[in-house]
Amino acid sequence: MKFAELLEIVEDEPVFETGLLVAGRPLEPGLSAQLSRWCASGRLLRLRRGLFALAPPYRKVIPHPFLVANRLVPGSFVSGLSALAFANAIPEFVPEVTSCGPGRPCVRETPLGRFSFRYLRAGLRAGYRQVELGGGQRAFVAFPEKAFLDLVHLQPGGDDPAWIDELRLNPEALKPDRMEAMAAAAASPKLMRAAAHVRRLANDAALTYAAL
Repeated sequence: MKFAELLEIVEDEPVFETGLLVAGRPLEPGLSAQLSRWCASGRLLRLRRGLFALAPPYRKVIPHPFLVANRLVPGSFVSGLSALAFANAIPEFVPEVTSCGPGRPCVRETPLGRFSFRYLRAGLRAGYRQVELGGGQRAFVAFPEKAFLDLVHLQPGGDDPAWIDELRLNPEALKPDRMEAMAAAAASPKLMRAAAHVRRLANDAALTYAAL
């Protein structure tokens, strides 16, 4: 395969897998070696085995970090601080994308950034949806309430009110009813205590706003 042929196939794709190059056509001998040479020459970026992105100036679409995270570990969804920042529920920019899902915990360093993945058991995985990221890209991202509860679940002492206060949560970006329902569905006293504290923060913010 020539590089021009590859561009015709994947130029509109943020990231692509090797299978896309052979769909509907015979497997070319030496394709894997050719991909490695293009990575070495700076034309392609290898994200993991079998997953690539075009390097500038060849790419037309800049891959969104959340889409990259989903594709790095299929079955995962963006959560924790990353999803909270995306929902404007915390003020800080979060450079590392955190995801949760069924796979083993791991950290992946890629040419497109650093991505961490945390394990959640099956009973704790509900509460995410597919969101539009712009440019036709989509990714599975936790609701902000779910992202907060995942963070609490994975953080030792995550239900400590002082620790929660340090997050500087934006009460307007969170729905206490949804959070409490999620915590109750998980049957976790830790999550229910954390959700109750967020309810208090939301009530305090409402009273402060009413007094202005």
